[in-house]
Amino acid sequence: MPSSPLNRRTFILLGATVATASGALTSAAAAAASPTGLTGAPKPVRIVDDQATPTTRALFAYLKQQQGKGILFGHQHDLTYGFTFTTPDGKASDTKAAVGDYPAVFGWDTLILDGDERPGVEGGTEAENIAALSRCIRQGDARGGINTLSAHLPNFVTGGNFYDTTGRVVSQILPGGAKHADFNAFLDRIAQAVKGARRPDGTAIPVVFRPFHENNGAWFWWGAGHATSAEFIELFRYTVEYLRDTRGVHNLLYAYSPNSSFAGDPTGYLKTYPGDRFVDILGYDSYDENAGPTPWLDGLVKDLAMVVRLANERGKVPAFTEFGEGGTEVRNPQWFTQLLQAVKADPLARQMTYMLTWANFGGTKRAYVPYPGHVLLPDFTAYHQDPYTLFAADLRGVYSARTTAVKSAPYLHLVTPTDRQRVANCKTTVRVRITPAKASRVTYSVNGARPRRLRLDADGFYTGDWSIDPATRNNRSVTLTVSARVDGETLTDSAVVLLSEVPPLPAGWVDDFEGYAGDDVALSEAYTHVNSHTLTLSADHKSSGSYGLAYAYDFTSAEYTGTGKPIDADWSAFTSLVLWLQGDGSANGGALQIVAGGVDFWYQVPLSDTSGQEVRAPFSEFTPAPWDTEHAGAVLDAAHLAEVTAFNLYLVHGDGAAAKGIVYVDNIRAE
Repeated sequence: MPSSPLNRRTFILLGATVATASGALTSAAAAAASPTGLTGAPKPVRIVDDQATPTTRALFAYLKQQQGKGILFGHQHDLTYGFTFTTPDGKASDTKAAVGDYPAVFGWDTLILDGDERPGVEGGTEAENIAALSRCIRQGDARGGINTLSAHLPNFVTGGNFYDTTGRVVSQILPGGAKHADFNAFLDRIAQAVKGARRPDGTAIPVVFRPFHENNGAWFWWGAGHATSAEFIELFRYTVEYLRDTRGVHNLLYAYSPNSSFAGDPTGYLKTYPGDRFVDILGYDSYDENAGPTPWLDGLVKDLAMVVRLANERGKVPAFTEFGEGGTEVRNPQWFTQLLQAVKADPLARQMTYMLTWANFGGTKRAYVPYPGHVLLPDFTAYHQDPYTLFAADLRGVYSARTTAVKSAPYLHLVTPTDRQRVANCKTTVRVRITPAKASRVTYSVNGARPRRLRLDADGFYTGDWSIDPATRNNRSVTLTVSARVDGETLTDSAVVLLSEVPPLPAGWVDDFEGYAGDDVALSEAYTHVNSHTLTLSADHKSSGSYGLAYAYDFTSAEYTGTGKPIDADWSAFTSLVLWLQGDGSANGGALQIVAGGVDFWYQVPLSDTSGQEVRAPFSEFTPAPWDTEHAGAVLDAAHLAEVTAFNLYLVHGDGAAAKGIVYVDNIRAE
């Protein structure tokens, strides 16, 4: 879904067959309409679930063969929210009202399970809301479309929603965490809803499941700065293994979908990639929040091409899993057709299989699908009429391919502790998962020492206690290696583990950059990241101690970049934000940002000084960010400072200024 305004608006701040008369269309009919795939030997497909149902395998095969032949259009909550209807009946649709056809892809969300989105009912029973989600999937299938399911999960630690980023949730819901059972219970509801989505003949309807999306942003509790990359990877892997192996859900394809932008560089995209064994669809989310179409389109096409390239190399399906015109008012009456033409013009980007836009929630919300009378309707109609866009009535043979699944080879991964995890106790549990085979011998060792045996437990993990010498818990790092003999072969995995908690900082401090054991990866994992940049520790550019921060920015594909650190602090006793800053002499600009009391306050700083000096920004001179019109008159007073939740440093490209450079920072604190 669209991200929080902080992350998407900072740039502005800083510079089947023919439908019946009723419109109904059955997927069974659509699948039977074409003999595609019904003759010859079954096509082998390599997907996450080698026990997947025949129709699920066929859907994957269809999406793969569709590449380069046209892009399927998708819409979130197409049958449950709209500007052209008030009471959902499973047939009314803004897309159909606009162009006379349903979307080819229907998006739903797990928020239905908690009654937070229709047709779920607030206060309804679990069984009622599970049935509601199953019904949505059946209705999308009956209208001739493919179903996808995103997951805006509640905060299992605090009880808040997906935007509540407190509590280090991911670490608490992984195996061994205090809220692991609660997470399992939610996955059980997802499993029931998906397994219960069946056609009249009893066939389970295939669904593309897209959990933990936009994780490279900081707006969700599973996002950057709130979980390490390794924690995210293990959470994704655990979710797949639990649904597939423990709950026996075999009608899912699994999608991974970070948020823009990556400047076409796969490094950032793959930073949290769970691995080919756990992903069927490589997705990408991006909304046009820029002041004009060109910068966004240029960066978008470059990133989509990168995703397609990665998908082709790995035998995966590439998809534009979320997109939309994100302005509060329409700025470009040819937005849809210009987007389509830009994607079609690139030989790789045009191989995207589907593109899904967000829900028409109505009221004062923006319309992602134009309705009759909307200024974008003529352009959306032209988009629909373009032969390269596919809607429900255009689909043929989606589920008709005869396939066979390539059997999955044995696979081992270290579940806990995760890479760059800090362990402060004298004992921790080592957990290893091996699928689909059992191992004859599983061991762990630390820094190459004598291996110790792990044994299979009731939950399907090979586990054992790792006793840690107190003398080594001094902020040092060690390498934990696990090994197993499976079918005559040795499988291994490893993680760097940091011993001891992060050394505590004085009250008011954000960072002195001394607590990362000299490890750049640990540093990067502690911060949020917006657009292209690299964070490393610098021993040469600092105010004091052993290290400062080197912030290398890149404006090649975006006009701004930002990094930040989540905080949970009371700064009401302080009067200023202080840091050491060494600019690079460029005409680019910077902004210090404090999120306090739910308001984004900022203070601009130049990057022209290259000598390195202390910058003192009085809280009285911070002002609300211009995009936050709701809080335009807010003051960064003691009441707001009592609830500080984040510090961010944004850099913006100045007119004619350098596109790349390095800025150094140290000793960030409130005084």
